[in-house]
Amino acid sequence: MQSKENDLVLIALFAALVAVLGLIPSIQMPWGIPVTAQSLGVMLAGAVLGAKRGGLSILLFIGLVALGLPLLAGGRGGLGVFASPTAGFIFGFPVAAFVTGLIMEKLRFDPTVASGIASFIGGIIVLYVMGIFGFYMLTDKSLGTSISIMVTYIPGDLVKVVLTAIIVGALAKARPQSLLSRH
Repeated sequence: MQSKENDLVLIALFAALVAVLGLIPSIQMPWGIPVTAQSLGVMLAGAVLGAKRGGLSILLFIGLVALGLPLLAGGRGGLGVFASPTAGFIFGFPVAAFVTGLIMEKLRFDPTVASGIASFIGGIIVLYVMGIFGFYMLTDKSLGTSISIMVTYIPGDLVKVVLTAIIVGALAKARPQSLLSRH
């Protein structure tokens, strides 16, 4: 059984993981949404910590960004990011982590496969719906153009789904008790 103190440490640890993944150089795309590694951290938070803890870890991260800490890829932070073309993705991060974790909690088969499915649904489908909607609302692009632009990011995010599955599978074998989405 996890103690509240352990939960808080893990929530903070995964918020820090997402921040560290923002330090990996991003590729700035012409339409204002960079290619980053941060969504990998979002997928891992949900897949490892489960819905509640995973979602809270990313909410903590978003709260720190709102306070002005430059934790988003490219050193971005502050309230202005919530009105940028990336806002839908930023708001989608905690939802994606929560959904990924919820699916992991429900799927009771091999954790490698389960985390791949959960990360695909939460970290791509859910995140992209919110990201596309935010991009559409905050730019002068049509919905069709917004969707077309976002499709270019899917191959990279599929790599993140595979990485999440590999990491979670290895974690399940090495330390099954640490996979809180299964308890």
